[in-house]
Amino acid sequence: MTDFAALHRTGAPLLLPNAWDHASARLLAAQGFAAVGTTSLGVAAAAGLPDGAAATRDETLRLALGLGSAPFALSVDAEDGFSDDPAEVAAFARELWAVGAAGINLEDRLGSADRHAEKIAAVKAAAPGLFVNARTDTYWLGDGTGTLARLRAYGAAGADGVFVPGLADPAAIAALVRALGASGDLPLNVLYSPTGPTVPDLTALGVRRISLGSLLYRRALGAAAEALTAVREGRAPAGPTPAYADVQALSGG
Repeated sequence: MTDFAALHRTGAPLLLPNAWDHASARLLAAQGFAAVGTTSLGVAAAAGLPDGAAATRDETLRLALGLGSAPFALSVDAEDGFSDDPAEVAAFARELWAVGAAGINLEDRLGSADRHAEKIAAVKAAAPGLFVNARTDTYWLGDGTGTLARLRAYGAAGADGVFVPGLADPAAIAALVRALGASGDLPLNVLYSPTGPTVPDLTALGVRRISLGSLLYRRALGAAAEALTAVREGRAPAGPTPAYADVQALSGG
């Protein structure tokens, strides 16, 4: 099994593609990625459930069960842990670790930093080997105020890395990288955006992990709609189409 924590300290950022089901995870790993994450939006949408509403605990665990023993590191997007109770979040994390997951992503939704820190500490006590990527939504849901204070609190609680989706300004990213290095060398994770800094740009800024979030899932939906339009208009769909047997293989069939 890949040492997931070590992938954050190779000198180059960990580019983490995010899957929404068994086949997509296997497909991404087959492209040469040593680690694959899940996207809570993709998992929720594929199940007909809302994202960010603690509705996909079972679906998330089921996916981890199917992928945790795969020959790549699996990091699971667990929203806010599917509970506001640190003990319940820790119990879920213990289940993820038991089925072979290497990491968990926990978001604070701009709520109480103290409560989020309690969740992180509880998870690390329950599953010490699980890489906790502590996400703050200060840029996702706010104007960035309080970002560093939250990240330092999460690091002090035991987080192995920190995630700031929505942070895209190069100067702000560089400043945060420097501050986190000075406060314990917490690897910074940012969310890639096609309109933001490129992977080489983020590498130069010192970012340690670059997540794709729901981008690939949304692109897959867009490709399906585009293919349908082409067929309806009498054209052959453009782009690659995996064969039936290839998808069967990805699904374990």
